[in-house]
Amino acid sequence: MNAQNWQGRWAAILEKLHLVQGPADEQRVLQALTRPGAPMVLGFVNAHALNLVAGDAGYGSALSAADVLLRDGAGVAILLRRLGREPGLNMNGTDLIPRLLAAFKGRRVAFWGTREPHLGLAVARCEAEFGVDAVSVHDGFADFDTYLALAERLQPELIVLGMGMPKQEALAAALAATERPCLIVCGGAILDFLGGKVRRAPAWLRRFGGEWVYRLCKEPRRLFTRYVLGNPLFLLRTVFYPRYKPR
Repeated sequence: MNAQNWQGRWAAILEKLHLVQGPADEQRVLQALTRPGAPMVLGFVNAHALNLVAGDAGYGSALSAADVLLRDGAGVAILLRRLGREPGLNMNGTDLIPRLLAAFKGRRVAFWGTREPHLGLAVARCEAEFGVDAVSVHDGFADFDTYLALAERLQPELIVLGMGMPKQEALAAALAATERPCLIVCGGAILDFLGGKVRRAPAWLRRFGGEWVYRLCKEPRRLFTRYVLGNPLFLLRTVFYPRYKPR
């Protein structure tokens, strides 16, 4: 583990992380996100993201370029407590993004990610449940120029990226460089959740921070590396991280 590399990249992310310290602060964040006067990128920082940052400087740069970074999951809370910081509310995208969609009722939204039929099911649900105007629907496997052209032509007010890390963060940075006012959300598996491909864990398990266990049981092959290998590696890195002193 090269401290100068991965610990420095973690420092850049953690220094920018907005820790939501209660319902009033949460409401202020939501209000700011729904009224972007310029391109605004919303990203989520969980243990998997920090593992990717540790191994990929380019991804670290893309993630740290987000305008708002929120803490997602128990792993980052463990790290923050080791650093003497109060982790605040767990602001995971699966819960927050539907609230943002509801706040964008009647407004122009692009949904880019996953694949059919779950993409179409997710969009139909969002139109029916949240009243958004879906002006662009595309799978998550095109090149960046495709999405940039769609954004230029259709000018959505909200872009929901459901491509997973690290592609969505890199695309979000490219979209933000176009300077059109828009909220760009790095949503991970949100379209799979909304489209019924992936089910949420029971509420009681989510309250105890155990949704990752539920997801691993449902998709063991796909998520084995992320959770079975990744979680212990993340915890090991938390042991070494406090030794780093930013210059």
